[in-house]
Amino acid sequence: QVQLVESGGGLVQAGGSLRLSCAASGLTFSSYAMGWFRQAPGKEREFVAAINRSGGSTVYADSVKGRFTISRDNAKNTVYLQMNSLKPEDTAIYSCAARYARLYNGRPSGGINDYNDWGQGTQVTVSS
Repeated sequence: QVQLVESGGGLVQAGGSLRLSCAASGLTFSSYAMGWFRQAPGKEREFVAAINRSGGSTVYADSVKGRFTISRDNAKNTVYLQMNSLKPEDTAIYSCAARYARLYNGRPSGGINDYNDWGQGTQVTVSS
């Protein structure tokens, strides 16, 4: 049974930083590309960042490029999202997701429908 558990969310002032973690279990972690997505109140879920299964290739949404960094530690079965220079518009529930990629280790996908397993999410609130 695949489980993805996010942590690290909270309340922070604009300009501050947070680091989110997503701990995975029930899967061969190194065979999965991982992504971060977010959903703000009243809005659709949107792509934030993704990383391929070996960690050598990343993709970012334009809205977070230069501020957020996705990384992974396959020895710990964990993917991270370092968020710097946070803005009020970053306020959302952040979820991690896994996509099976045993036969592919190139540029990861930013498509919501390409991911198979999802965590429950962690709330990030940025005050002005």
